[in-house]
Amino acid sequence: MKRTLISMLVAGMAVTTADAQELTGTLKKIKETGSITLGFRESSIPFSYLDDKQMPVGYAMDICGKIVDALKKELKFDKLDVKLNAVTSATRIPLMANGTIDLECGSTTNNAERQKQVSYTYSHFVTASRYVTKAAANIKKIDDLKGKTIVSTAGSTNIKQATEANAAKGLGMTIIPAKDHAEAFLMVETDRAAAFVMDDIIIAGLIATSKSPAAYVLSTDAFSLPEPYGIMLRREDPAFKKAVDQAVAALYKSPEGVAIYNKWFTAA
Repeated sequence: MKRTLISMLVAGMAVTTADAQELTGTLKKIKETGSITLGFRESSIPFSYLDDKQMPVGYAMDICGKIVDALKKELKFDKLDVKLNAVTSATRIPLMANGTIDLECGSTTNNAERQKQVSYTYSHFVTASRYVTKAAANIKKIDDLKGKTIVSTAGSTNIKQATEANAAKGLGMTIIPAKDHAEAFLMVETDRAAAFVMDDIIIAGLIATSKSPAAYVLSTDAFSLPEPYGIMLRREDPAFKKAVDQAVAALYKSPEGVAIYNKWFTAA
């Protein structure tokens, strides 16, 4: 009896040790530190932005919250410390690559070029690159931007697309990089730029929350085909990606996933 009990204890210890050894990459980091760091955006409405209490909220933040809940359950934590780290279009990929953040909860386009540097979970929105102008400017199409000063956010796919279109069409636009979406929109608001090129859903959010929504027009013309957003994570970390993918898939298939979407996109 004693020998059997000892054998069972040894076997249990072996399983526990094996389980611990199986954790790699980000999962191992989270297990050892008891914390996870989320990257958030300050003005990517309605995906990730600061509310009136200067706390990050939004659709992507809610998705990340559900991922954290699932990871906490998988790692058998009673409590998982969530740290928050602001990122911009220019800093989000470097901060992911160097381990500063573990998930980027924002409005980041998932494309082939970025997949060489980072990974993504399942898409949470599809958008296209358009531009906002003042209604009084009477700008109807991309060609009407010829010779004008436009702005886009530094480090975004949008500024690259605008630059490529500028060269291909010979538009002679002056393209200014802004540090974030709020600064870029302000440049149009204060007439320092004729247009702000960005994802249409981001522009729509900025127009809706501006002082005079009727003063702005979101273009019909687009600088890109529709592109998907995804929560960003580190490359070559299959165990963590599997855990995140499972959490997101479960959320999307649940009534809770529909409720979160409706909260940010259809609620009055």
